[in-house]
Amino acid sequence: MEIRKVGVVGAGQMGSGIAHVFSLAGYEVLLNDISAEGLNKALSTIERNMERQVSRGKIAAEDKAAALGRIRTTLTLTDIAKSDLVIEAATERETVKQAIFEDLVPHLLPHTILTSNTSSISITRLASRTDRPEKFMGFHFMNPVPVMQLVELIRGIATDDPTYQALLKVVQSLGKTAASAEDFPAFIVNRILVPMINEAVYTLYEGVGSVRSIDESMKLGANHPMGPLELADFIGLDTCLAIMNVLHDGLADTKYRPCPLLVKYVEAGWLGRKTARGFYDYRGETPVPTR
Repeated sequence: MEIRKVGVVGAGQMGSGIAHVFSLAGYEVLLNDISAEGLNKALSTIERNMERQVSRGKIAAEDKAAALGRIRTTLTLTDIAKSDLVIEAATERETVKQAIFEDLVPHLLPHTILTSNTSSISITRLASRTDRPEKFMGFHFMNPVPVMQLVELIRGIATDDPTYQALLKVVQSLGKTAASAEDFPAFIVNRILVPMINEAVYTLYEGVGSVRSIDESMKLGANHPMGPLELADFIGLDTCLAIMNVLHDGLADTKYRPCPLLVKYVEAGWLGRKTARGFYDYRGETPVPTR
């Protein structure tokens, strides 16, 4: 089966980035969200990021214009169902994702492949809520999608080989690299990365170091391009907490217990860059540590 039409559910940071790379690769993209404001913001972000690529000589102005012309938007979820490939990129809550797939199933084409961009939730469990577990996979892009080269491909227990091969071909067409991961909590990247972030939050919580000293130590001592607390703000503290909860619940190991300070920041609504406050305060000209 040739995949030409791609439906993306969720126009946030990940969904807009996914729409960006698919449209540049020549796919027809239908982007869905629950709010018109979210869709307008996504289109503005895509246009701005493509213009940056033009200014840096990464793409031609003609490529940008053509790619933007391949993106359409809709507020109606079921419009997505007529796509060859559906990519769910909604918030990292299992109940939300399950509801999306349950609403889509009655309207899907027989050949449509369903995927989730989840960074931690069981693919087998999500697939079980659909009529096509054999055509369901985890399709985990990294943030920011236009920049990061890796895509994790996660098979559920019922995923068939033609579905895997079809998505592997799609990843190659995007100019990205696929890594196959087993369907265990948080897969590969976040199984390693997010517990490290959680440990950095514990280091702050226990007074071992300040926000700035922790981030500077990892940047200068381990050659990380971003400190772990700065990275947590970039990812979103709510997303980090959701992944830690999945790890803690799924693996039943106390080493994955979310730091109470991470929980407190999320409860306060300090989620990082997207709310202008997290471990740094972004409301001024330069970020200032909040602890």
